[in-house]
Amino acid sequence: MALGGMIGGGIYAVLGVVAGIAGPATWTAFVLAGVVALCAGYAFNALNRVDEDTQGGTVSFVQSFVGNSTLAGMAGWTLLFGYIGSMAMYAFAFGEFAVSLGAVPDDLGGLPARPVISVLAVAAFVGLNLLGAETTGVVENVLVALKVAILVAFGGLGLVYAVVHSSSTAVDPGFDRLASFGPLMAAAVSFVAFQGWQLLFYDQGSIDDPVDTIRKAVYVSIPVAVLVYVLVGVVTVTLVPEAIENHPHVALKDAAELLMEPYGLAAIGGTVIALSALFSTGSAINATLFSAARFARGLIRDDLLPDAVGRAEGDGLPERTVLVVGAVTAAFAAVGSLGAITSFASLAFILVFGAMSYLAVRERDRDGVHPVPPAVGLVGTALFFPLMLYHLARDQPGTFVTVVVLAVAVLGVELLYFERETIEREVDAVESAVVDDAGSVPPNVD
Repeated sequence: MALGGMIGGGIYAVLGVVAGIAGPATWTAFVLAGVVALCAGYAFNALNRVDEDTQGGTVSFVQSFVGNSTLAGMAGWTLLFGYIGSMAMYAFAFGEFAVSLGAVPDDLGGLPARPVISVLAVAAFVGLNLLGAETTGVVENVLVALKVAILVAFGGLGLVYAVVHSSSTAVDPGFDRLASFGPLMAAAVSFVAFQGWQLLFYDQGSIDDPVDTIRKAVYVSIPVAVLVYVLVGVVTVTLVPEAIENHPHVALKDAAELLMEPYGLAAIGGTVIALSALFSTGSAINATLFSAARFARGLIRDDLLPDAVGRAEGDGLPERTVLVVGAVTAAFAAVGSLGAITSFASLAFILVFGAMSYLAVRERDRDGVHPVPPAVGLVGTALFFPLMLYHLARDQPGTFVTVVVLAVAVLGVELLYFERETIEREVDAVESAVVDDAGSVPPNVD
């Protein structure tokens, strides 16, 4: 589940954006983001093992160590919107690669094919999750195995092509870019590709020996994801740099066609990598939706989400919650731009991971909490956040405005919900004061 929640986003949704910023140094962006994510993972694991009351992830950490339900709820909502943004990003990429296969027309029923396919993909995985956790888990295992095998084969064949079949193509490590801000800025953009592991913290009730099992899963899945990202990123940037600029969302497909050309299998190579993209993005939607629904149920149980979103009682996933989260995800995927969706999700996870790293640094006197890894995570996220905003404001002003509007709207709704009782008391007090003042004014006399 952890690996499935990462691979789909990093390779098929943000690779083109990251490569456009960092160029041949794309691999360093993924390494930097992976190091910060791994340090944040240490912070999550350290806080999770303090005692049983802290187990449960971000919201539980804030409630236990800060004791502020409003902050806990706002952190929970921020994460939930981040998950929705991530799933919309995966659904967007799913639609792009489905269209690139050429198996569907450019429009369906008078509507552009990409948004329609993205919405249908979300609907399909909503239906799958409603069937139950066992079915979801089996499908997830199959999808992750397929996509990792295909991507590793793609990377290996790409290196063979660069060394054996192309005398004019050489692997450029991009060392000349390391002195610039490009790789660091690209690392900030790619951060959303490293969020899948922390979904496990909301499934602890269904995991045997959850503290130790999740700790191992985090420390295995993040390095594996980094290795896959680096391998595929190096091959794609080396083989098809022009595709990164012209149509970055499907650049891997162009690279696969090129590296299979010497074997007379160019069309098959492109088809296989496009199918892998469908496996990967579908797997990421599946894993994120499954865990996000469990996470939302915990928020409802703690009165941090309204009961209208779903029920906290019972076994399995709350059906109404799955439907609500799926509907909002489908809406984002249908009308949002990939840049805005990706940026909003990255900023949400940078903020939350940085906050949890800070909490771990603050709790450094507890047994099993070493201050250095979370301090690295805190510094990394503190750098990523302004760099991300700077990149958007400079290069994508339209996306910057969209992200800021979304962030302000989410923050406003959160404050209205969590401070609703305080606001109601203040309004009543103002109304009473106005009524009293009006009653004390003598009537006008001619």
